Amino acid sequence: MTRRHQLETTLRTLKLSGMLDTLEARLAQARAGELGHLEFLQILCEDEITRREAAAVIRRVRQAHFEQATTLEDFDFAYNPKIPAAHIRDLATLRFIDANQAVILHGPVGVGKTHLAQALGHQACRRGYTTAFTKTSRLLADLAGGHADRTWGTRLRRWARPDVLVLDDFAMRDFTAAQADDLYELITERQHHGSLVLTSNRSPVDWYPLFPNPVVAESVLDRLINTAHHIHLDGRSYRPNKRPSRPSNNKGAATID
Repeated sequence: MTRRHQLETTLRTLKLSGMLDTLEARLAQARAGELGHLEFLQILCEDEITRREAAAVIRRVRQAHFEQATTLEDFDFAYNPKIPAAHIRDLATLRFIDANQAVILHGPVGVGKTHLAQALGHQACRRGYTTAFTKTSRLLADLAGGHADRTWGTRLRRWARPDVLVLDDFAMRDFTAAQADDLYELITERQHHGSLVLTSNRSPVDWYPLFPNPVVAESVLDRLINTAHHIHLDGRSYRPNKRPSRPSNNKGAATID
């Protein structure tokens, strides 16, 4: 076995494949006199760190279960000039996570609430935060299943664990008493060690009547609304732009609009 093969085997054994991936390029730089011995070793170590960080981001994004891996760079702010781009970009600094604050994106359908919520979650994954995305109805159904099979505590802790929990389509319909209680427990559990990002077609002031018990409503929404950044999104819907185009009629027959 050559010394080169011995080195490759050693790097694989130590799980330093980031070094292995760039070894040839770095050796070429060293042979050309561009890198000294210490610089060569330092840059190889940095290559390994870069590989590990990239792999960790991919892993966190996969574990978040986004519907789409959207980013702020993908969002067309010019399409709807009313959207407060500066405020959203400020949220992308993620200071709200360190402050255990929530973000509420509300407005009519199709203006990009889910895209922006997932983009903030994706940004959190990039910065090393754990993130989970789900429809609110699915979360409530999951917790309800825990009542049935006595795993409610385990399920609650799973949803409370991520640094950022993105709840899409919040407050779409009236909550049952059990769902309201589950929301109270979840929000209380997350209050001091995690952030929420919510999307809703309703303004937060319209959420109170959706709870059957006014006391529970006040307890839930006081913790949620009063510690949140409220972003109202308005403007044209993006969805007509995603509508499939009509196939052309190659036979020249008349079309009906």
